[in-house]
Amino acid sequence: MNSEENKKNAVAFYKTAYEGNPKKAVEQYVGDNYIQHNPDVADGLNGFIEYFERMRNEYPNKSIEFVRCIAEGDLVALHTHQVWPENDQYVTMDFFRFDQEGKICEHWDAIQQVPEQSENPNTMY
Repeated sequence: MNSEENKKNAVAFYKTAYEGNPKKAVEQYVGDNYIQHNPDVADGLNGFIEYFERMRNEYPNKSIEFVRCIAEGDLVALHTHQVWPENDQYVTMDFFRFDQEGKICEHWDAIQQVPEQSENPNTMY
């Protein structure tokens, strides 16, 4: 396992899909099987592609910033800041598992809207 290579590939995969080319992302970075744990996305390669194609068409001006990337063994965690239309902002945590060939084979995530007010002075990042 090459943690640095997996980190680089996880970011490239997500950025490529998020910015509108999920087919290319899958072709370059995903293995033959893809297990999806997000309940809003169908399992498998086609489910991922269909979801991100729909997001590209419905929200073409969304943006993403990769705040942190952490790797351990075959897992990579991404901490991102997403801005959607009308300045709708989200913090996300995405976890990817890599197979023995260095391809992404499984995904989990959690998403939270960035609140307008907080009980503490700390940011979400």
